[in-house]
Amino acid sequence: MTLLAYHPNEWLASSIIASSININPVLVRKELKALKNYGLIESKEGKNGGIKLMKPAKDIYISDVFLSAKGSEHVLSLSSNLPNAACKIGEQINDKLLSMFVDIDDAIVNRLKNQTLEAFKNQF
Repeated sequence: MTLLAYHPNEWLASSIIASSININPVLVRKELKALKNYGLIESKEGKNGGIKLMKPAKDIYISDVFLSAKGSEHVLSLSSNLPNAACKIGEQINDKLLSMFVDIDDAIVNRLKNQTLEAFKNQF
């Protein structure tokens, strides 16, 4: 997103974005899909295609980027092992953890909701 903010009028290929962060373009395209579904970017196929921001970076908050990347999952997750329902702790642990996970997600969003992508980009 920061790279797109640096080039607001250009269509950037996923391979360019992937090379910037040194990961496989397939992984970039997966994340780009989430960003597109969230209305943060647009894409155009073809020789002159690529990806660019859907709106100015000053109108995109880092919390929006976080929420699109996070999706419906919590930042933290429960163990795949089922706790012992006969144990006083085990019977309640997942409910208590899920409540804490909601608080953690909310704290992250609250921390990020005041910083725009433009302000973040300007740090570089």
